[in-house]
Amino acid sequence: MKHGFVFGEHISTEKIRRRRYDDTPQSPLRMRGVLLLLVLIVTTSLLLFKLFSLQIIHGSDYRSLSDSNRIRTQTIHAPRGVIFDRTGTPLVFNIPGFREVKKEKKTVHLTQEEALARIAKGDQTVEVDSFRQYPYKEATSHILGYIGQISEEELKSATFTDYGGNDWIGKNGIERQYEKLLRGTDGKQLIEVDALGHKVRSLGQTDPIPGEDITLSLDAKLQEASYQAAKAIKKGAVIVSKPDGEILAMVSKPSFDTNLFTLDQTYKPASDAAYRSLQSVLQDTQSQPLLDRAIAGTYPPGSTFKLVTAASGLENRVIDENFHVTDTGVLKVGEFSFANWYYTEYGRTESGDINVSRAIARSNDIFFYKLAEKIGVDTLSETANKFGLGKQLGIDLGGEAAGVVPNKAWKQAVMQESWYLGDTYHYGIGQGYLLTTPLQVNSWTQVIANGGTLYQPRLLQAQSAKRKAQNLLRDKTRELIRQGMIASCSRGGVAWPLFDFTVKNKELKIDGKNILPAASQSAEFRTITIACKTGTAQHGGEDTLPHAWITLFAPAYDPEIVVTVLSESSGEGSNEAAPVAKKVLEEYFGRR
Repeated sequence: MKHGFVFGEHISTEKIRRRRYDDTPQSPLRMRGVLLLLVLIVTTSLLLFKLFSLQIIHGSDYRSLSDSNRIRTQTIHAPRGVIFDRTGTPLVFNIPGFREVKKEKKTVHLTQEEALARIAKGDQTVEVDSFRQYPYKEATSHILGYIGQISEEELKSATFTDYGGNDWIGKNGIERQYEKLLRGTDGKQLIEVDALGHKVRSLGQTDPIPGEDITLSLDAKLQEASYQAAKAIKKGAVIVSKPDGEILAMVSKPSFDTNLFTLDQTYKPASDAAYRSLQSVLQDTQSQPLLDRAIAGTYPPGSTFKLVTAASGLENRVIDENFHVTDTGVLKVGEFSFANWYYTEYGRTESGDINVSRAIARSNDIFFYKLAEKIGVDTLSETANKFGLGKQLGIDLGGEAAGVVPNKAWKQAVMQESWYLGDTYHYGIGQGYLLTTPLQVNSWTQVIANGGTLYQPRLLQAQSAKRKAQNLLRDKTRELIRQGMIASCSRGGVAWPLFDFTVKNKELKIDGKNILPAASQSAEFRTITIACKTGTAQHGGEDTLPHAWITLFAPAYDPEIVVTVLSESSGEGSNEAAPVAKKVLEEYFGRR
């Protein structure tokens, strides 16, 4: 073989032996192929196992999860029960509405326009609901109350163990008192949705069960008339009841439109409403419109308490109908003077001796100073307790106050002072440390009207009358007190707006005692005999106007209603409270 001129002659050639790569078991290329095969086998096994796990072992779980993403449950809110008055008139309505459930579990009302716009976009936070609308607005606010979303504190309560965080409940009034009856049972609807969350079809539903309807003892027309009469009162209360404790009307002033709490922001209260917005109601800490003064406000009752003082003296046989006192105008105890109102205002004294009936008619302070001294503070307090003072009467509303019935031990414990004779004088005419609610004043007036039984006040008509105490008055005692109260509302008494009280109603049957023909009037008019007691309760400083009171029952001999009016810091009972009571009586007897 020739190599050319470049290579030397000494270079020789030989036959080279060639081998294939797979001839050697330890070849790197052969090892790589084995590893690839193993990886393929393991991967395939894992995929098969995962597939087996998904479809066989956990198949039912994932199918449920898939269905939950595809199928949703919507709550169908149950309407609350309707509240009716004694005549079947609705005091509250359920109206359609919408609400939004926010992420922080807070629900807010939406207007119809807002809700429909969101629903059209597939917004699943919008729920169809029913709102509470109160047609009598401010007239029934403190009795009916309102509803609102349940709070975290309420959810922790044993009372609401079966409630959810988005539920709305009664917050006060009848709505709260009878929450368990008024609340319905929500229904549910199963719906199928697409990937975007839009409803595809309905798969079925459980219908909601409405709450139970309830009927109150209230008379809606009398309630409205009492509220209208109370427009002359800035702060105070009006209570109208039957002699057996049934409440016919109850108003607290100032009031507020309950719809501000329950309807959406498009709602506008009446032009003459005291409060135009929810914020104005909540922020008025001075007038406190949310306070139900009829049952939760406590006040010195003034001369209305003289009825209890008289009953204590007669029932404990400290005095009888023959006991008389001479009006001296002023009593002196050391350096202190205790005057009669008639002497203070007019510089005059009552002529002749004064017995218990005349003392009630003329509201004579001198008589009741002396009577309280004879009875003694502890005995007088025992009588007051029997008449329901110093404790809750048990009306079916929350927030009732107990008031204060003082005695020697109470003053020593609370004020670290001894009891003085001047304290007894003040106590005997409903002043000093004594504090009562308008409801308590109305209740002890019922005791006199019905002949000696103290009833538990009630609003739910289905409740039967419950006696808290009975046989509190002998017939003689009742008659002496009643005669004084009749004289108080007659000429020569002090309740001048009620003198010769007359209404136009020819349907009232004249009996010569309760119902009389009206003098100088046509045959359609009637004069109603009324038994009443006014009160003017001093409080605060000398420049503060007194609380004005009146409490009464009518007709005087066969009572049908008991009316109590309080006007805070307004003046004399005969001037301020009696005209309000007169309007209530005109409504009741004018259409009876």
